[in-house]
Amino acid sequence: MLAYVLYSGGLDSGLAIKLIQEQGIKVIGVHFVSPFFGNPEFCKKISREQNFKLIVKKVDKKYLNIIRKPKYGYGSEMNPCLDCHIYMLKETKKLAKDQIIVTGEVLGQRPKSQKFSDFKIIEKETKLENRILRPLSAKLLQETIYEKKGIIDREKLLGIKGRSRRKQVELAKKYKLKFLSPAGGCLLADKEFAKKLKDLFYHKKRISEKDLELLKVGRHFRIGKSKIIVGRNKEENEIIKKLRKKGDFVFEVEGIGPTTLLQGKKNKASIKLAAELTLFYSDEEKAIVKYGKNFEKKIKVEKPKKMEIEKFRV
Repeated sequence: MLAYVLYSGGLDSGLAIKLIQEQGIKVIGVHFVSPFFGNPEFCKKISREQNFKLIVKKVDKKYLNIIRKPKYGYGSEMNPCLDCHIYMLKETKKLAKDQIIVTGEVLGQRPKSQKFSDFKIIEKETKLENRILRPLSAKLLQETIYEKKGIIDREKLLGIKGRSRRKQVELAKKYKLKFLSPAGGCLLADKEFAKKLKDLFYHKKRISEKDLELLKVGRHFRIGKSKIIVGRNKEENEIIKKLRKKGDFVFEVEGIGPTTLLQGKKNKASIKLAAELTLFYSDEEKAIVKYGKNFEKKIKVEKPKKMEIEKFRV
């Protein structure tokens, strides 16, 4: 049989792959990518080094609806952990069919999705009762069908529980395992990103991939039905120019300074604020700000005080 392993590139899923490979079972890693998480290049590199096939799967439009209205709610911010895991396992089930399905979940490690009751919900929602193998905590859980049939040797699995990763780190050293830091995980759990995403959901029904990518860059402001994004460095300025849509306005001052994007309604108030924000984050006190679809217009503004712009910050 083959084993399809949900592989994030992190410590736990990497160890799950090792434990399955040690039982002589061929592994296929399934790595999900979205605007909020995913590191396919790292995972491809590890799959080559550790000799397993990797499938990189981009989330579909249904995933955005899950974030908007998760059946099982959010974690600390906008992270619908339980609903997200259910989605991934349903998609993996389509690939795996009757093969083994494996995750790196650890009982009690994440309060929102890795309690014993959460495992039961996941199995019920995906219709995979006793068919999800969790090698790191298997000895603390009910036997899966793979163990009952002797396909998997339960004695070679582990019984890890809780939030400490001491045991996993020890095993990683033993296997010389490379893995991604937990700090580089899901943006949906990041407080500042979540705030921007909530604002986007509130003001816009039809959301494009460009809208989501723009949440990752710049300083964000809102005035009425207008959204303003100010680049923080040269790299972000280029991204803003690349991601702007046909009707968007861009702003710049002469010399060194940010690129600013104005989306939504263009009126005197939004144009003036976008120009002032552009000047505020430049080195000039007074300047002519170029703006428009192709910088074809000009406006003269004075640098505002910080307290004047903070009320517009998202």
